[in-house]
Amino acid sequence: MAHPRKVIIIGSGPAGHTAAIYASRANLKPLMFEGLVKGGIAGGQLMITNDVENYPGFPAKITGPDLMAAFRAQSEHQGAEIRTEDVNKVDLSKRPFRIWAGDDNEEHTAETLIIATGAQAKWLGIESEHALKGKGVSACAVCDGAIFRGQDVMVIGGGDTAMEESMYLSGICSKVHLVHRREEFRASKAMQDRVLKNSKIQIHYNTGIDEILDVSKGEVTGVRVRHLKTDKLSEVPVTGFFVAIGHTPNTDLFVGQLDLHDNGYIRTKPGTTQTNVPGVFASGDVQDFVYRQAVTAAGTGCMAALEAERWLAANGSH
Repeated sequence: MAHPRKVIIIGSGPAGHTAAIYASRANLKPLMFEGLVKGGIAGGQLMITNDVENYPGFPAKITGPDLMAAFRAQSEHQGAEIRTEDVNKVDLSKRPFRIWAGDDNEEHTAETLIIATGAQAKWLGIESEHALKGKGVSACAVCDGAIFRGQDVMVIGGGDTAMEESMYLSGICSKVHLVHRREEFRASKAMQDRVLKNSKIQIHYNTGIDEILDVSKGEVTGVRVRHLKTDKLSEVPVTGFFVAIGHTPNTDLFVGQLDLHDNGYIRTKPGTTQTNVPGVFASGDVQDFVYRQAVTAAGTGCMAALEAERWLAANGSH
C-alpha cells in the first residue's frame, strides 16, 4: 500500500478548499475528495446560490458557482490533489486512518483527516419549490434576504431557525408571513415572544404550502397556502420564499466513530476544530449549526489546516 498521506480532506465547500490551500502552502500535499453525488453537490451549498453579496472582497457580488470555481482553482494552483469521488467508508479507530473512496472503493491512508462534508438544508419537497430555487426560493435569509429589501416575503417553519430568519427579514422587508403547520411553535419561549411582538411579522398557524407561484414566470409572485383544519385555499402575494425547517449535517460516515451533538453535528473542542479523535479535525457547516456562512466555514477550514500541521509537527511526522 502507498505511504500514508499527511492529510486527507473530505469535502469541497469553502471549509474544504481553505483547508486545502493552507495545507498545500505548508507542504502537506493534501488529497481532497470533493464528492460526486453524496451529501449534495461538489462545492457545497454555494453551488445552489445565485448571487453572493456578503463574501468579503466582491463588492459587485459574485455567483456562488463562480466563487467556488475560484476556490477550487486556487486549491489546485497551490498544489492540492483533487479527486471527484465520494468517500464510502472511513476507519478512524487507529492511525493511519483508512478511507475508502470511488466506484472501485480504493483504500487510502492518512496521518490526519480534515472533515468538511457540510450540511444540507431540508426542503419541503414540492415541485414548484425545486423549480424556483435561486429564483426567489431560498434556505438562508442572511444569504439572500437583502435581495428582497422592502418587499413581502414568506418564511416556513416553527423552530428557532424560523424565528431567527423571520426577525432578520423583518429588519429588511416590508412584511414577513411566518407559516407553520401546527397550532404552536416549537421554538424557545424567548424567540417566540420576540416574533409575536413584531408588528411586521404575520403568523399563519395550521397552514401548509400547496404551491409556490409562479413557475411559468420563473420567479416567486405568491404562495397558495392551505389551512389544514378547514382545507381552505388562499393566495398570499410575496416575492421571496424562505424554507427554515432545519439542516441535516453530512455525518453518516462518522456515526459511532466521532462524538456528535444530539442534532447530528460533529462535536469539536470549543475554540478549535479538534474532534474527540486525535488527528481528526472538523470544519465548516458539518460542525457549525449556529452561523452556517461561507466566511465562517472558510475560517474554520484555515483553523483545521493549521491545527493538522501543528499536530503532525508535535507527533514527529512533519
